[in-house]
Amino acid sequence: MKHALPVTREADFSAWYQSVIAEADLAEESGVRGCMVIRPWGYGIWERIQRLLDDRIKATGHENCYFPLFIPLSYFEKEAEHVDGFAKEMAVVTHHRLKADAYGKLVPDPDAKLEEPLVVRPTSETVIGAAFARWVQSWRDLPVLINQWANVVRWEMRTRMFLRTSEFLWQEGHTAHATPQEAREETLKMLEVYRSFAEDCLGLHVIAGEKPENERFPGAVATYSIEAMMQDGKALQAGTSHFLGTNFANAQNIRFQNSEGQFELANTTSWGVSTRMIGGVIMVHGDDDGLRVPPMIAPWQVVIVPMLRDQPEDEAIVAYCRDLQKALAGQAALGEPVRALLDLKPAKSATKRWGWVKKGAPVIVEVGGRDVAGGNVSVLRRDRLYKEGGKLDSAILPKDTLVADIAMTLTEIQDTLHSQSVERLRANITPVDDWAGVVAHFAEGIRNPGWVDIRWSKPTGAALDTVVERLKALKLTIRNAPVAQTGCDEGPCIFTGEPAVERVLVGRAY
Repeated sequence: MKHALPVTREADFSAWYQSVIAEADLAEESGVRGCMVIRPWGYGIWERIQRLLDDRIKATGHENCYFPLFIPLSYFEKEAEHVDGFAKEMAVVTHHRLKADAYGKLVPDPDAKLEEPLVVRPTSETVIGAAFARWVQSWRDLPVLINQWANVVRWEMRTRMFLRTSEFLWQEGHTAHATPQEAREETLKMLEVYRSFAEDCLGLHVIAGEKPENERFPGAVATYSIEAMMQDGKALQAGTSHFLGTNFANAQNIRFQNSEGQFELANTTSWGVSTRMIGGVIMVHGDDDGLRVPPMIAPWQVVIVPMLRDQPEDEAIVAYCRDLQKALAGQAALGEPVRALLDLKPAKSATKRWGWVKKGAPVIVEVGGRDVAGGNVSVLRRDRLYKEGGKLDSAILPKDTLVADIAMTLTEIQDTLHSQSVERLRANITPVDDWAGVVAHFAEGIRNPGWVDIRWSKPTGAALDTVVERLKALKLTIRNAPVAQTGCDEGPCIFTGEPAVERVLVGRAY
């Protein structure tokens, strides 16, 4: 069967991913390595993610703010582990002016060298910590709960659109608390916000858990993540939440006077998700005809395509479509008014239909002269595009039925995409009891092996380094130790032979 994309997932998953981005008009190269132009449909999805997640963040008591893009290098030098973790990815500004050289080329003006280099924001713990040190004087000033939506720069060597880019968009939350208990509660609370957001809005089934010591955010005491499984069985870290303890407070001098008049260091947290989530949506929900966008985050949930032929009846078709658009917009689905677009671009209706199929609009409605005469519409649902036998599953419905049922239809599509994600993840996690089983599971030639679930003794230091090297040889990493586990099966850790204390998930990842 012929599909809308030039390459299938089965033939080349990586090329398929790039094809979806291009054919769905999500993003394109910018001319700067690792930086992308996010096109309106892609940015519209990001705006929906922003809006829905921002509401959840604010509902937990956080306020939005903004901090500078440029951070003095000295701020990073105060926290040695942090600067070491980001040193290879930092973009640095050293001059504030250009001048023409003897050959007429623009070069940095030697007389415009900055007194102190400025780092282009890779993350904001240091600059926000400096602000917290000014803001926090007394226990009455705590907790501080802030969030910012911003862009960051991490100079990646190997880039892939949405998944790993030199510049990307994100939100980063930062908080300060009087006690470590409060900060840990905050860290896990925001992890749960991310988990429920991914499940409810993105239709991504994820596993929330704690990262091993070697995967912690630089300077953190503990790092937690949500991990999603892509259709090729690889993991995608879709969001992280970090308990920073007093490490950054000590470096940035975030101290407060407690109720007994004694000075203490604050405990801080940070947490964030980025445009990487869009990459996850593509690789979890996409098919060989393009993207499938969950209705919760679709910029347009219903797209109406009039079938115009430069005939006198065209005016009546457009009027019929406008009436349908208005009727749909008057309905509510998934907690909001339905977002319906009337596509009047001057192109053939079939071209427009397949354009919206590739973009992944949840419901595509075509209207021709016969439909107007009969009070009907032709409806394609993006979650089930074909009938058995390969023909398009285009249903002829009364217009009023489409309008009356649109809330149910969009809810069904949202639930279907989520259910498929749940089934895929659950079917592709395999318990393994020894290292030989891990090696066999990820042997050469096995397609989409998914993840393995193993016993873990939580080694540290040199013992952990040995584990990391063994996993690295198979291109594997420990994704996380799920927070939902109630205990651990009795038995030894497959790496150390020591009694296991928890189970961890291991797999290949983006």
